Amino acid sequence: MSAFSSGAHRAVIGRTDRDGVPPALTAADRTEPTAGWPPSLQLLLGPAAEDLWSTVLATAGGRLQDLRSTSVTLQPSTAATVQYSATVEWPGGRRTTEPLAAVTGSRIPAGAAVVAGGVAGVPVEVGVWRWPLDPALPGLSWAASAAAVAERLPALGLPLEGPRLRLRAYRPGRRAVIEVTAPGRRLFLKVVRPRAAERLAAQHTALAGSVPVPPVLAATADGVVVLPAMPGTPMRDLLAGGDGAGLPTSDAIDALLDALPAPDAAAPVGPTPGDARARVARHAAVLGLVAAPLRPRLTRLADRLAAADPGDHPLVPVHGDFYESQLLLHGGTVTGLLDVDTAGRGARLDDWATLLGHLTLLGELLPEPATVDRYAAQLRAAAAVRWPAAELAPRISAVLLGLATGPFRVQQRGWPELTEARLGLAERELDRT
Repeated sequence: MSAFSSGAHRAVIGRTDRDGVPPALTAADRTEPTAGWPPSLQLLLGPAAEDLWSTVLATAGGRLQDLRSTSVTLQPSTAATVQYSATVEWPGGRRTTEPLAAVTGSRIPAGAAVVAGGVAGVPVEVGVWRWPLDPALPGLSWAASAAAVAERLPALGLPLEGPRLRLRAYRPGRRAVIEVTAPGRRLFLKVVRPRAAERLAAQHTALAGSVPVPPVLAATADGVVVLPAMPGTPMRDLLAGGDGAGLPTSDAIDALLDALPAPDAAAPVGPTPGDARARVARHAAVLGLVAAPLRPRLTRLADRLAAADPGDHPLVPVHGDFYESQLLLHGGTVTGLLDVDTAGRGARLDDWATLLGHLTLLGELLPEPATVDRYAAQLRAAAAVRWPAAELAPRISAVLLGLATGPFRVQQRGWPELTEARLGLAERELDRT
C-alpha cells in the first residue's frame, strides 16, 4: 500500500489536539525532500537547509544545533516560503530557540539578506531572516517586543503596563497577529506591509458601524493596526465541546451577512472574495508538486470543478473568508466578526460554502464530532433551500481542496496520508451533485 493509498475516514483525516493544533513533528518525522520536488523545496527542506542555515548563522557567531521546518508555503511557480524552529549555540555556550524564515523566487521581499544556493546544478536564490526582523513587516520588530510595546502603545494613546505578548499568527513577508495582555487591557496587534495598513484600517472603520468587527484603536506608518479584543466565545470552542447551545441559527448567519455594508463603489475590483473555484487550479498544481501520486486525481477533480455550472449569482457584500474561527458568539448572537481583510463584493453562496467546507473538515478532525456534524447538517439543509446542490457542492468541494494543502503546509505528521484523505473529502463532496 502506497503512502497515498485511499481510505479517507475520521481516523485518517488527522486528529488535532484539544486546542486544534496538529501534533508536532519530531526529528524522526521531518519532511525529507524527494527528487521530484522543485529545487526550492529540495534546498529549503532536509540536509540542504541545515547547510544553508549553518552558513547564515555562522556569520552572526552562532552554531546550528537543530533545525525543524514548521510551515511550508509553495506557489505554482515553485516559489517557496519556509519557517523553521532552530536551536542555536552562541559564543559562551548559551543556547536559544530561534524562529527563522527562508523564501525563494518572487516571495523574496526587498531588504532581505539573499544567499545563493543550488540543487543538482540548479541555482536558487534564498532570502533569509531571523524573527522578528521581517524586511517586509518593519513594524514587527517592535510589535514582537514587550518592552517596545510598553513604550509605543502609550504614545499612541493606549496606556498599559507590564504587557505580555503571544504570537497568534505569522505568515513571513505577509502579516502577523500578536495578542497583548495587560492589567485591564487585551489588544491585538495586526502587523501588515506598510502600504496595506491604511486600507486595512479603512476596512475596519467602514464595517464597524454595521457588523461587530473590532474598531481601529490606532494605526502606525510602519504597518501596525491596533484592535481591541471582542467579547464572546469562538464558534470553534462551542463546536468542540458541549451540546451546541449558543450556536447561531441559519437565520442569524444570514442576518449577519445581510448587515455587511456595500463596499466603496470606487474600490478596485479584483478576484471575487471567497470564490474558492478561482483557486482550484492553483491548489491542484501545488499539491501535485509535492504529492506526485495524486496528480491524476487532482487533474480529474479540477476538470470536474471547472465544468460545474457556477449559476448566476448577484454580487453582494461578503466577508470573503467566512468560517468558524472568524466568529465570536454569545447566546446565539455573533458578538465578533474577525479578519475582514477580504470583505468586498462577491456571491453570498461562497461565504456559505466556505463555512460548510470548514465544518465538514472540522467534523473529521475533532475527537467528538457529534455537535459539529449535527450543526453542519442543519446549515446544509438551510442552504439547500436557497441553492441547488449542483451549485453548492462544487463550491464546498473547492474549499475542501484548498484545505487539503494544510497538512503539508504545517508539516503535520503523516501529511501524505492526510492530504489524500482531504482530497477524498473534496471528491465525495462533488459527488453530491
